[in-house]
Amino acid sequence: MLLHLQRITVPFEYPVYLTNGVFSPRNGDLASAVASKEPRRRHRVLPVIDGGVAAAWPSLAEDIARYVDAHADRLALAAEPIVVPGGEAAKNDAAATEALQARLDALGMDRQSFVMIVGGGAVLDMAGYAAATVHRGVRVVRIPTTVLAQADSGVGVKNGVNAFGKKNLLGTFAPPFAVILDPRFLETLPLRDKVAGMAEAVKVALIRDARLFSWLSEHAPALASGSLAPLAELVRRSAEIHLQHIASAGDPFELGSARPLDFGHWAAHKLESLTKHRLRHGEAVAIGIALDTLYAELAGLCSESTSAAVLSTLEALGFALWDDALALTRPGGERGERGERLCVLDGLDEFREHLGGELTVTLLEDVGRAREVHAMEERHIVAAIARLRERAGRRGALVATGAAGAARS
Repeated sequence: MLLHLQRITVPFEYPVYLTNGVFSPRNGDLASAVASKEPRRRHRVLPVIDGGVAAAWPSLAEDIARYVDAHADRLALAAEPIVVPGGEAAKNDAAATEALQARLDALGMDRQSFVMIVGGGAVLDMAGYAAATVHRGVRVVRIPTTVLAQADSGVGVKNGVNAFGKKNLLGTFAPPFAVILDPRFLETLPLRDKVAGMAEAVKVALIRDARLFSWLSEHAPALASGSLAPLAELVRRSAEIHLQHIASAGDPFELGSARPLDFGHWAAHKLESLTKHRLRHGEAVAIGIALDTLYAELAGLCSESTSAAVLSTLEALGFALWDDALALTRPGGERGERGERLCVLDGLDEFREHLGGELTVTLLEDVGRAREVHAMEERHIVAAIARLRERAGRRGALVATGAAGAARS
């Protein structure tokens, strides 16, 4: 017998700022973001900084202190900044999360206090998870510092850590209080990280915006070189599409099984674990996009010309579309290389579990148009992997031939 149907509607909103020099004392965006709900209050802020960002910006802690001093009517430092390991190490170490939770408790950080996270996507994930689980939610201001985080994950509503050998097994949906995008942080990124971050922009362009994909293809040489002006434009356009999807798709907390923003990710997550995170997330996503696009062609969902355009653009941006982890096998199952099951195929089962039991994979019909399928044929996946390997071999041969010719000349 139904006793009562309880219905609760909770509105969420958070501003996303695009600014230059976020910690310049004359820039009021950060102070305005923190004080937006209670403008007459002095707000306690605890900075958590990605170790890679701290190394690249040695004056960052001092810059933050000067900024807080300049806006002392609205801001107060709860303590000196906490520097945590950057990259996937932040999400793999349960002790790092526990230490941050303990620090938030020791400092008396409450639901009106702010954790200001300055870093890449992994640190945003880990520190955001820690903040979301202390007092059921300490306010968070995200300041993403990588192309990947600024264009994609940093403007979303998810956080989490890896556990029991699985990607993002522990986590929460916790919208940030505010997000601030500062293109200046991209200046010190290594080229590899600039390129890796572009994969998520390719992803949203392919499933949502054909015009953005055309722009990416046209500007691929400049983007591949790490030029900052087109990178900033990529971040802006990708972030806007991501935000529009979260607001309009009707499932911001992913209660259903449809997750178009996970296009290319079932293989990507598995490749990250198979390579022990030797592959950057964006590098793995690029391979996953290429694999799923070739699968769509083989399954008759998209044309050969669409598939060729996707793979060529990814390569023009600087991505390698083959990694030897794709060829790793274990005994049993569908026949892959050496008569064994390809390990990457286990990613489908893990993805299904992550989705709650029903497999839903986004595949391309055309650039800017996608569809969802609930099953994938392993024979087509195996064939797509073989084609990626053949393509990498041909490209390697061309590079070797060109190098030999240059040496002779």
